[in-house]
Amino acid sequence: MALLEVQDVGKTFGALRALEKVNLSVQAASFHGLIGPNGSGKSTLLKAIAGAHFASSGKIAFAGRDITTAPPYERARAGLSLKFQITAVLPELSVYDNVLLALQAGQKLWSLARSATRRALDAEVMRALERFRLAGRADDLAGQLSHGQQQWLEIAMALARKPKLLLLDEPTAGMSPQERRATGELLAPIRQACSLLIVEHDLDFIKDICDTLTVLDSGQVIASGPTRQVQDDTRVREAYLN
Repeated sequence: MALLEVQDVGKTFGALRALEKVNLSVQAASFHGLIGPNGSGKSTLLKAIAGAHFASSGKIAFAGRDITTAPPYERARAGLSLKFQITAVLPELSVYDNVLLALQAGQKLWSLARSATRRALDAEVMRALERFRLAGRADDLAGQLSHGQQQWLEIAMALARKPKLLLLDEPTAGMSPQERRATGELLAPIRQACSLLIVEHDLDFIKDICDTLTVLDSGQVIASGPTRQVQDDTRVREAYLN
């Protein structure tokens, strides 16, 4: 059974049909890429999966559970985590405290009231920062990081709750080529514990890290399957690659 199953999902905004009968399957321990031209519905689909808005039709199942109408907090508790394209770090807090707050979101209120979690979570915070090459910036304000480092920090925050599936919306947008390469290297180790569904425009980046690709065009899936097979599909080249 797939970790995530999207079945015949549609989404309308008034007269605009953003998604139409979209089918997508993400397996456990896999990296799945979602590509397509601007306006093809990629971000809309991610938001429907995460619960940022609800699908107008169809079904979304996660870890064997129907989450089509579940609120976002229930999806998060089930193991879904979403990082939007625009970074949402807290720039006036330290890099350390950004990750700490993400971890504290899963703590009991009595622990937070006793201020007992900072010391207890210190090792976990530092492991997260080391994983994303930010340990040396732990005491710096998050707003002082480069754009690429802020993206890494937010990914570290999204992974703090140990999700089963991480949804990433164009994480390398605005990065330098060196930062994009580093991002691929930093994401690779999470495969053992967390699947990934990633929207990207950098095809070289997504081809290097994803096992499977799904291509959207005008809100519909035009191809889905192993990365090499999909990138050679004539319909994909006509819609996107050329």
